[in-house]
Amino acid sequence: MRNLLQYEYSRTLNQIADFLEASHVQANPNIHGITLNSREVRSGDLFVALQGANTHGITFLHDAISAGAAAVLTDHSGFEIASMHSSLPALVTKNLRSALGPLSSWFYGAPSHDLRLYGITGTNGKTTVAYLLEHIWHANRRESGLMGTVEVKVGSERFPSLRTTMEAPDLQALLATLSERHIANVVMEVSSHSLALHRVDGSRFSAVGFTNLSQDHLDFHGDMESYFRAKKRLFTLSFAESAVINVDSEWGARLYQEAAIPALDISMTNRKAAWHLIETFPGSVRGMHFSVRGPNGLLIDVQTPLVGEYNIANAMMAMALAVDSGIDPLSAADALANAYGAPGRMERIDHPDGVNVLIDYAHSPDAVERVLSAVRTNTPGRVIGILGCGGDRDSSKRPLMGAALAQGCDIAIFTSDNPRNESADAIIAQMEPSRFSNVTVEIDRRKAIEYGLNIAMKGDVLLILGKGHESGQEINGVVHPFDDRDVTRELIGKSR
Repeated sequence: MRNLLQYEYSRTLNQIADFLEASHVQANPNIHGITLNSREVRSGDLFVALQGANTHGITFLHDAISAGAAAVLTDHSGFEIASMHSSLPALVTKNLRSALGPLSSWFYGAPSHDLRLYGITGTNGKTTVAYLLEHIWHANRRESGLMGTVEVKVGSERFPSLRTTMEAPDLQALLATLSERHIANVVMEVSSHSLALHRVDGSRFSAVGFTNLSQDHLDFHGDMESYFRAKKRLFTLSFAESAVINVDSEWGARLYQEAAIPALDISMTNRKAAWHLIETFPGSVRGMHFSVRGPNGLLIDVQTPLVGEYNIANAMMAMALAVDSGIDPLSAADALANAYGAPGRMERIDHPDGVNVLIDYAHSPDAVERVLSAVRTNTPGRVIGILGCGGDRDSSKRPLMGAALAQGCDIAIFTSDNPRNESADAIIAQMEPSRFSNVTVEIDRRKAIEYGLNIAMKGDVLLILGKGHESGQEINGVVHPFDDRDVTRELIGKSR
């Protein structure tokens, strides 16, 4: 994101040492940027060498030097290696992870303080809420920025995302770009990984939102309590001034009680919540009509092409945050009339024979259940679902996801997702297809989609779940081009 910066930022190495309360070094070069990635080093950069999951960043020191790094910042183990193999000026600090966010923010002039920055966290719904909020801003003629799982938006410019929440130096450089361009309204998805790894430390949010919490990422966090505590970090004065919290889950209700900042609650069932659902009207798989009670008791009527009860909660969250940013609540609701949400989230693929084909990113048991519940009520025909589970990720959710699909569908098709370094056959076996009589196994994802299209008839819903917006399929370390949406459109075209 640094290539978008308009202005040059420069600090001396000893100014950085002072910020970190580290010892000065004899050489004191000017530093023009910060990066963790040796492949992105530019002349004059500070290369930050962290201990990663498998490799220490100091391993790539010579690559960084060749690219023009002016100095290295590392921990004690990295410093020992650097001092033996290089004369590059080196700063050393303990707790490097937690220091990097505040350092990056300071280096780029604390850009979040000049923005109306909104953060969304939760297991499901982050991306949809972010896109809905950005859509409301756009409809009300506010230029905006967005950072999340699918992409990064800087006004009208778009860039692909590598992760939900980027590393601290890239994040702060991007916020500086937005500040330079006077794009004041910014929404960001905040992942639990980024909170646990301190990527967003040093950022200041006008308000933060919590959607829900359900089983996911336990390969990283270990258990649900640790997962919750990572999310809870965001709801403190270190990050935000206020919060909007969906209290319909036990974790949301608990967070509302424990949050260290003022919070508004939203609910689908509790009419004492600051934002709550009043009534839903007959809908279809092509949209919803509902009314909610908002600020000061205002009754707000909403019609939207979004489907699924969980998207009512997402819409309320987006409206509440939009109102916090100064948007009139009725204007926020009006904007949702043509808001289709995020790419790969209940994204509709046109089918000439009257089959309702929907692509969704659902990749946790709760998300699968929510999507199936969303379409079941308004589907005159059968529900056919296609799903796989990702490799090298939390394996304990695989039987739960398999059961969610099989129990919620008339016909379930188990296939591969991103097997990564695991056997796709073994992953599917852990989804336990033999437990259910309505499950077909087709390991080849393309063939699974083709089979689903072949058996679907007018009035049926075909759900293709798990990958959503993703444009590749990772198998044994190689990412092969594969986009569920493109493959589905191609197969529909071939069948004509």
